[in-house]
Amino acid sequence: MTAEPPPAPDVDLPPHTVDAFHRGEFWLVQPKDNGHRSGMDALTLAAAVPGSFAGRLADFGAGAGAAGLAVASRCKQAEVVLVELTPEMAAFADATLAHPGNAQLRQRASVLVADVGLSGKARTQAGLADGSLDFVIMNPPFNPPHHRPTPDALKRQAHVMDDGLFENWIRSAAAVVRPRGGLAIIARPEQLAPILGALDGRFGKVEIVPVHPRADAAAIRVVVRAVRASRAPLALCPPLVLRDADDRLSQRADDISNGRSSLFGD
Repeated sequence: MTAEPPPAPDVDLPPHTVDAFHRGEFWLVQPKDNGHRSGMDALTLAAAVPGSFAGRLADFGAGAGAAGLAVASRCKQAEVVLVELTPEMAAFADATLAHPGNAQLRQRASVLVADVGLSGKARTQAGLADGSLDFVIMNPPFNPPHHRPTPDALKRQAHVMDDGLFENWIRSAAAVVRPRGGLAIIARPEQLAPILGALDGRFGKVEIVPVHPRADAAAIRVVVRAVRASRAPLALCPPLVLRDADDRLSQRADDISNGRSSLFGD
């Protein structure tokens, strides 16, 4: 682990932490108590982007920016737009980009406060123009309303799913991604049906990686990757197993979480 760089510039933020990701390759300024804190989900999602990716990518629902910056950290030619709806979390993303430990990424990353569920002219006016991106990643709020509700309004907005969310977000991704561009989503296994339904007619070459906490346990996440306007068939890929028999992080999970490997082997 590299030593912690100097503190981020003095900004008016709620209580927060500064955390190292990719073994200190980048740093995240994120809420300490309220709001969403990033972890393995964001890093696994970022690893769905091929290591050779060199285009313009948007992180839908970026929060403080973990997934998007993990892509920028691993893919040295990628340009990343961190798209976040809530001004509170966008302020954390701005503070993250201002952090001196992220100087090497700052020229390739930006923050956009926008609702990715908008459509048509409203979406364009919000800064998401049609055909302007090569890849979209998304870690949407995928908890159902009844799932462990939290009194934290900011965290609830980041975690709890609205009706039609996958349809709305994937519709927007299909509009802003160029033909043959990519899309990656992390979600719960039970949400595969609405995801595949929203992808139908928009994206093809769908690849699915189930994520298991242990080899003998059911999957707790799925990562779905697809290609805009492709007609290639769906593929169910080998799983990612997070922990070995001794409950230690598996070597593959460690490589993915630290930016040394891609989820799909490319």
